[in-house]
Amino acid sequence: MRLQVAHPDQHEAIVDLPYLEPLESWNMPNVHRVLGLHRHVVKLLEFGSVSYVVKEIPDHLAEREYRLLRWVADQRLPTAEAVALVTEREIGDGLVITRHLDYSLPYRSLLMGRGLEIPYLGDRLLDAMVALLVRIHLNGLYWGDCSLSNILFRRDAGALQAYIIDLETAERYDSLSDGQRSMDVMIATDNMAGGLLDLQAGGRLKDGIDPITVALAVEERYHALWHEITAPASARIGDAQPMRDRLDRLHALGFAIEEMEVVTGADGKTLNFVPKVVEHGYHREQLQSLTGLRAGDNQARRMLQDIKQYQAFLRTEKGASVPLNVAAVRWLDRVFEPVMAAIPPEMFERLQPAEIFHQLLEHRWYMAEQTGLDLPLINVLDDYLQLLADAPEERVSLDDKFLAEGPDATGEIRIPALDDDLQEMPSETTRETDEGPETN
Repeated sequence: MRLQVAHPDQHEAIVDLPYLEPLESWNMPNVHRVLGLHRHVVKLLEFGSVSYVVKEIPDHLAEREYRLLRWVADQRLPTAEAVALVTEREIGDGLVITRHLDYSLPYRSLLMGRGLEIPYLGDRLLDAMVALLVRIHLNGLYWGDCSLSNILFRRDAGALQAYIIDLETAERYDSLSDGQRSMDVMIATDNMAGGLLDLQAGGRLKDGIDPITVALAVEERYHALWHEITAPASARIGDAQPMRDRLDRLHALGFAIEEMEVVTGADGKTLNFVPKVVEHGYHREQLQSLTGLRAGDNQARRMLQDIKQYQAFLRTEKGASVPLNVAAVRWLDRVFEPVMAAIPPEMFERLQPAEIFHQLLEHRWYMAEQTGLDLPLINVLDDYLQLLADAPEERVSLDDKFLAEGPDATGEIRIPALDDDLQEMPSETTRETDEGPETN
């Protein structure tokens, strides 16, 4: 047996696991089924505040997935942290161990309408999956199996963020051809329709979501987002407004532009420009730079809005302008931290701190609409916590009530494996393709 562990000093708990036994037979008290659809045996292991997901797949697929998960993380794309790879086991297949993505939900739990509401859930789900697909394509990753079952979702200030968790069929390239991207989009469309129709057939799809309408919108939204990020545009020399507008639209979508190529037109009167290096996380990076807080991009945008409102309050209070970085520090000290300290610790099992803060801001707005009063956050906290107390715990999604309903509800559902189709896939780190050489 061979065990490879990334950052072993951070994951000592996994060293003593029963690797010489089939994963199916692991029955320790801290081992649980994983919600969702799975082609292979998958288990969740809890060790105090840290949990891990263990998946059993053939060695060559395990090596591929472990390598690609680490590469995806290096590209700062949303995924689960790859922790360990186990191969050459005498009893059979290899194991890939990832850290459980806290506060994440599989689509089956999300679309059954459990817990706190997400407005326009079908659109939010669609936007999250399309944004993920565009981001991995920008980085030269062909997925080959984009489906709701291979994605986890996190709440992000009324929206969702999608995380790629299954990379058995993925391939890396320097860049993708239009044909490769179109194939991935087609697969995503078919798989989304199938996943939603499956829930609908079982009577478990939340009202208001039409499987075919949502699935058919995948291609349109994908191409609209891809065009916004990558398409060339032009402006007259001396008029920078079109370029500013393009940057503002990309920032609103959460994308930061690290490089823009600008070329003078042949007529000598125009500039042609196109984004060259695009990265998601514009608001997230800004919030972390100002406060040190980590949040989803929409959560960060909402918190930045509150910081700017607090900056305006300080300007009125002092009768002078206050730099944003100074306002952010004082907001952190006088607004965010006192509110977080007043929340019972068990509430953070239900939602991320950043999501709780966003929902608290929303709750204050609703109360202001009802009462006509602009109340401090701390004054609306108790009312909001009464709502949060009835929500299920989402840090680690193990809802005994739903698991008790059987595998057709949200528990582990085994579907046919792709092993036969994938056996011939090469495991070498370099191979020649129609698109040119791939280097992993």
